[in-house]
Amino acid sequence: MHAPSPSFEPEPGTKRDRQRRNRHSESRIGAPESDLGRGVGYTRALMAGVNDRLRVLVTGAGGATGSVVTARLGERWRLRATDLRPGPGIDELDITDADACRAAFTGLDAVVHLAGNPDPSANWSQLYGPNIAGAYVVAAAARDCAVPRLVLASSQQAVSAYPEPFQRRAEDPARPANLYGATKAWAEGLGSWVAASSETTVVALRIGHFSEQPPVLGEGSPRNMAAWLSHRDCTDLVRASVEADVRGLIVVNGISANRHRHATLGEAEALLGYEPVDDAWATPD
Repeated sequence: MHAPSPSFEPEPGTKRDRQRRNRHSESRIGAPESDLGRGVGYTRALMAGVNDRLRVLVTGAGGATGSVVTARLGERWRLRATDLRPGPGIDELDITDADACRAAFTGLDAVVHLAGNPDPSANWSQLYGPNIAGAYVVAAAARDCAVPRLVLASSQQAVSAYPEPFQRRAEDPARPANLYGATKAWAEGLGSWVAASSETTVVALRIGHFSEQPPVLGEGSPRNMAAWLSHRDCTDLVRASVEADVRGLIVVNGISANRHRHATLGEAEALLGYEPVDDAWATPD
């Protein structure tokens, strides 16, 4: 039995939108390139041949989010997966090493920064290296190397101090309730600095409850269900963040097309062409 619905209001037209997307977008990732990224403009990755695909580096490729994104988008881009701990198909990169980051970022079209400590209960000593120093080094290196697009993994924890049942909007200022959320607010601030002082466009993703299936049992609270981001939708969100024809600093919420939403999706859909299809309250087929 599903947990009771929270008091978040559905966004207008969500039922019709879900039906449309479930009909047309079920196999979006891995579909022919002519069918992809249709929401906002076509980029060089969609128009050019295989030898001219976007050159994209992903940090934190060995982590929960990074492993999903690299596996699903590896054929779409000329993708280089990196992590502090190298492995099959993953190159070593210490995000606190400025020289290493500048060398790795030279000549890229985009950096997708997913590395960091993801624990909301982590203390300062655990967060400082990856989430504070590392975020700065990555942002500065992308700026110094004139990387056209920097995608930063922020979090709904960056706005976790707003009272319930306040529905988080992308334009809401950061208001974290824990140190982890404060490091994500720092990352968004770095993104603002980079976008304001260079030609690099920055997209910050306030990612929700990331998991393959909707949260259940102890994690299946109405809040977590309303903030759920599926693997499939996360992949499309990252794709859209890299390829959308936008400029400056863009902050969007990263959740699925849940019937009841912890955060709004209109900004990500309108600005990036993000087309989520999954719903934590949907009845399994």
